[in-house]
Amino acid sequence: MFRALNAFCALTLIAFSTLIYSGAAAASPLPDAYSMYNQLGIKHELSFDKFADAYNHFKFSKSARPVFTLIDYGKPSSEKRFWVFDVAKRKTLFSSYVSHGKNSGHLYAKKFSNRVNSHQTSIGVFRASETYYGKHGYSLRLDGLSKGVNDNARRRAIVIHGAAYANPKVISKTGQLGRSWGCPALPSYLSKKVINVIKDGTLIYAYA
Repeated sequence: MFRALNAFCALTLIAFSTLIYSGAAAASPLPDAYSMYNQLGIKHELSFDKFADAYNHFKFSKSARPVFTLIDYGKPSSEKRFWVFDVAKRKTLFSSYVSHGKNSGHLYAKKFSNRVNSHQTSIGVFRASETYYGKHGYSLRLDGLSKGVNDNARRRAIVIHGAAYANPKVISKTGQLGRSWGCPALPSYLSKKVINVIKDGTLIYAYA
């Protein structure tokens, strides 16, 4: 059931079409998606279509907690494009800048890959897994759930970590954030807090 769901969702995130759940079509967003979107007050930051796609999938999926993350790589790195939402409390927990891969583009991420050593960002549905300490300090491993789109995430060492080049102060000097090797890198001052909230089984939705 969930394997088929993730395959369908991979196509959805690329084409921005309607999500399909185990053969049952969701022709329109769940009614609750409208009310939560309006309550969050994010219409000037994030399109309703992307929020509703992620919200609908989240409601039909298994998540460790009532929390999901959305990344909108359609926006430039000079703008906030990473959000963590608490569905139970109906609030935005984090709104942040996030870096993309150096071979995906400069200000905008325009190229995406599932290939090892591509140094490009991956899109699709991810599950936030275990934490560890690596060269970037406290980091979070990701498992790609969208077959053929991001399912090499663990082999590629695509993780969430903090980085100095993801600090918004870099934007004032260069007009954009620095870039990673494909990881969604967050400002160092925020990364640990975000990781501790979403680790161990919550879902992440990354859009192009």
